[in-house]
Amino acid sequence: MKVSKAQAQANRARVVETASQLFRERGYDGVGVADLMAAAGFTHGGFYKQFGSKTDLIAESTACGIARTVALTGNGVDAAEFVRQYLSRQHRDSRGAGCTLAALGGDAARQPDEVRALFAAGIESLVAALSLGSADDAEPEQARSSRAATLKLLSTAVGALIMSRACPDDSPLAEEILTASRDAILASLGPVQAPDAQDGVDAQQGPDALNAPGAPEAPEAAPVAAP
Repeated sequence: MKVSKAQAQANRARVVETASQLFRERGYDGVGVADLMAAAGFTHGGFYKQFGSKTDLIAESTACGIARTVALTGNGVDAAEFVRQYLSRQHRDSRGAGCTLAALGGDAARQPDEVRALFAAGIESLVAALSLGSADDAEPEQARSSRAATLKLLSTAVGALIMSRACPDDSPLAEEILTASRDAILASLGPVQAPDAQDGVDAQQGPDALNAPGAPEAPEAAPVAAP
């Protein structure tokens, strides 16, 4: 049965969404094409009708994941709120629905330049979205200082999340790393309004804002060939 163009696009998007989630959970080398397609609800044979190689899918799913994080940080989230959300326990524990940079940055170092270029572009976009104290008409020195401060913030947050995830889930050190890094970054931002009691709970639990939606669960129906 011939599949419409709209359905073919929807099928492709489903595969990309599924790949984005599974790669963040297991790493680029931790999931094969057959398992990935099965999770998306399609047969293995349909993969090469949509993608030239697994690397092509890695690139597309990476771009999708990074774009979501960038879009969410640009949705009225200031630097302090970004840090509270990013270094929350829920974000730490939601690897498959969280930041692509933290989940796959190490893997990206061993990927082709095409994939690494996407990470570089994503970092630049996040730096622009979180730019600290910079304005369009800022003097060059002020702009350089703002960029350096933002890079420091982002590097510290991403590194802290990676280190926390490297510890066992029940390790006190995992939480200590998040807390110490979060407090240090917030202190470096200067006086900020302290969150109220509920905000404090949200910061610990992790609001959904930086947890990009994961791929939809595969349907229980028998797999069908993707166009």
